[in-house]
Amino acid sequence: MDASPRLTIDLDGLGFDAGAHLLVTHVLGQVAAGERVRVVGTDPHLRLHLTAWCRSEGHDLDGDLVRKGTARADRWRDAVRAGAPRVPSPSADPAWGLAARGALVEDHGPPLARADLVDRDAVWADIVPKLYAQAAAGQWDPDAAIDWTAGEWLPDEVEDAVVQVMTYLIENEQAALAVPAAHIARIHPHFREVIAFLATQVADEARHVEVFTRRALLHREALGTSSAGGRASLQTLLEEPDFTMASLMLSVLGEGTFLDLLTFLERYAPDAVTRRVAQLVRTDEARHVAFGQAHLEHRVAVEPDLRPRVRLAIERRHDALRQSAGLNADVRDALALLAAGAFTTHAISAGWQRVQELERTMHDGRRRRLGRLGFSHEEADELSALHTRNFM
Repeated sequence: MDASPRLTIDLDGLGFDAGAHLLVTHVLGQVAAGERVRVVGTDPHLRLHLTAWCRSEGHDLDGDLVRKGTARADRWRDAVRAGAPRVPSPSADPAWGLAARGALVEDHGPPLARADLVDRDAVWADIVPKLYAQAAAGQWDPDAAIDWTAGEWLPDEVEDAVVQVMTYLIENEQAALAVPAAHIARIHPHFREVIAFLATQVADEARHVEVFTRRALLHREALGTSSAGGRASLQTLLEEPDFTMASLMLSVLGEGTFLDLLTFLERYAPDAVTRRVAQLVRTDEARHVAFGQAHLEHRVAVEPDLRPRVRLAIERRHDALRQSAGLNADVRDALALLAAGAFTTHAISAGWQRVQELERTMHDGRRRRLGRLGFSHEEADELSALHTRNFM
C-alpha cells in the first residue's frame, strides 16, 4: 500500500457542515479509484464528519487518508443519456421520467406512467420552436392592449348582439383551452418544444376567455344564451383521445374556421373595444392553426395512410352531431345584426347575406387546409361540408 498519497488537501478551518465535501470531491476527481488522498484541516469536527461522509460516499478512511471508492462509478454504470440536448430523439423512454433532455439518467427512477405520447412524430411539427418563440414574445396584457374606456354606448339590440356573440366565443374558447391542457401531461417532456407551445396556447385561451367576458359585461350584468347543440359540438372535442385527431378538429378545422369569424367581427364590430378584442385574439389563434396544420402535414408526410383516419374522424364526429341543432340561432341572428349595422330591410338583408358569405369563406378555408393534407379538391370539399355547423 502506498504510504505517500499523491495529493493532499488542506481544508484549514472549513468544516463539512460548511461545504468542505466539495473540495474533497474535487480532489478525488483527479485520482483513480483505489488511490488515496490526504485530508487535513483544523475544524474540530473534521474527523467525525469526514468519517460519516466517506461512509455515505463509499470511500475508505484510514486516519487522514481517503481511499477513493467505486460507489459513484457503480451507481452510474447503467445510466443512459436522455437523448441529445438540442434535438429530440425519434422516441423517448418513459423510464427517463422528468429528466432533462440530454441528462445522464440514473437507473431505477420512477417512470412517467401518464406520458403515453413518447414518439416524436406523434406530436411534432418542425415549426413548433419558431411558433413558441413568437407566442412567448406575443403575450399581451388585456389591460394594456385594450382601451376598455373606449367602449361606446350602443343601441340595446346591438349591445345584446355583441353580448350574445361574446357568450358564444367564451364557451368555445373554454373548450379550446381544455383540449391542449388535457394532452400536455400525456406528452413526454423530452419533446419540450411542443409542451411549451401548448402551454402558451392554454395561456392564450385563458386570456381570450377573460377579454370576451369583460367585453360581454362592459355594459351588461348578464351573458347571452348557450345552446345544447353548441355544447354538444364542443364536447366531442374534449372526448377525442387521439392527439393528432384532436389537433385536426380543434385547430385545423375549428380554430381555422374561427379565424374567418374573428375577421368578420373585426370588420363589422360596432365599437372599438370589440374590434380590438377580435384583432388581438385572431393573432393568437393564427399561431394555433399554424401548429395544428404543420403537425397534421408532418404526420401525413411520415404516415401517408393517416388520411383515411382523418376522414374517419371527421365522419365520426359528423355522425355524432347529426341530430344536434348546430349553431345557436341566437348567435346567427346576432352576427347578421352586427353585419347589417341598421334596422332596415335592406340592411338586414345585407347582413344576412354577409353571414352566408362568411360560411362560404369558412368552407373554402377548411377545404384549402384539407387540400394541404393531400386530399383531392372533391374529397376536401366533401369533408369540409361535414364540419360541425357550430363552426368550432
